[in-house]
Amino acid sequence: MKKENLKAMRDVFIEELCNRMEEDKSIFFVCADFGSPKLDRLRSSFKDRFINVGIAEQNLINVSTGLALEGFTVYAYAIAPFLTMRPYEQIRINLSMQSQIRDINVNLVGVGAGLSYDVSGPTHHCLEDLSIMMVLPNIEIFSPSDWVLAKKFVDHSINIKKPKYLRFDGKPLPPIYDEVDMDSGFSELKKGGDICIVSTGYMTHTALGAANKLKQEGIKAGLIDVFMLRPLDEERLFGKLKQYKHVLTLEEGFINRSGLDSLVSRLLSKNGSAIKLKCSGFGDSYVFDIGSRSYLHGLNKLDEASIIKSIRKALQ
Repeated sequence: MKKENLKAMRDVFIEELCNRMEEDKSIFFVCADFGSPKLDRLRSSFKDRFINVGIAEQNLINVSTGLALEGFTVYAYAIAPFLTMRPYEQIRINLSMQSQIRDINVNLVGVGAGLSYDVSGPTHHCLEDLSIMMVLPNIEIFSPSDWVLAKKFVDHSINIKKPKYLRFDGKPLPPIYDEVDMDSGFSELKKGGDICIVSTGYMTHTALGAANKLKQEGIKAGLIDVFMLRPLDEERLFGKLKQYKHVLTLEEGFINRSGLDSLVSRLLSKNGSAIKLKCSGFGDSYVFDIGSRSYLHGLNKLDEASIIKSIRKALQ
């Protein structure tokens, strides 16, 4: 992939949002003292609609909710683990509960999903967010694998008057998509034989690499990228999965904790499926090792080689 195609999800999203804010005076951007170069244009161009609440994530949710209750479309921006975990009570009461009876368009823009901040250690890793956000009713959950999806989501975030959690990777990534239909919440990137990988976020890049290498061995692995965990067209997803004998879920989060793996497991169980399911992610412990993302993935058997090995074993 050409280097110039590498882009950060937040940069593309913020740039596109700036274009919308030029025309739509009802959009506010609220920040918890967290910046990026692309944010400079937004801050300077919309001084009356850009609010920095400081390192105060609970207040970030309170201010954003107040604006949304007055009819504004609001983007609350912070580092993903701090955005989801520090103000969890405010998200639960102000957004999850209240949106059941009122229209509240607050978009939680979390940057640093999974191990995006790899060398910063477990305080900045974000392995719990899918689990805790999936528990809360009435909140949409967007976990894109590339910046093309992030850009395309801007219009959805404005038009759908519900709370949303946008789980953005923190590193520049190459595009996976040229165009994509977002209506079903997932995309079938590869059709396979006996086994299908179901991934979300950054791990879709790893899954693509593994699937391409397996193809060279004569193993045809399917690949489905789930970018909307809620809402998700589960009936359509099961229609894709039921053709396989094996399914491997792949996520940069804790497994068996209500994340992507639990979603797929519940879907298979609900349909009485005999498909064999294997779940890959992080186990019941934090990552204290220091190193690059690829190094940490290798230690936790989330690298391409480990995925290939798991698939070979499943097909034996």
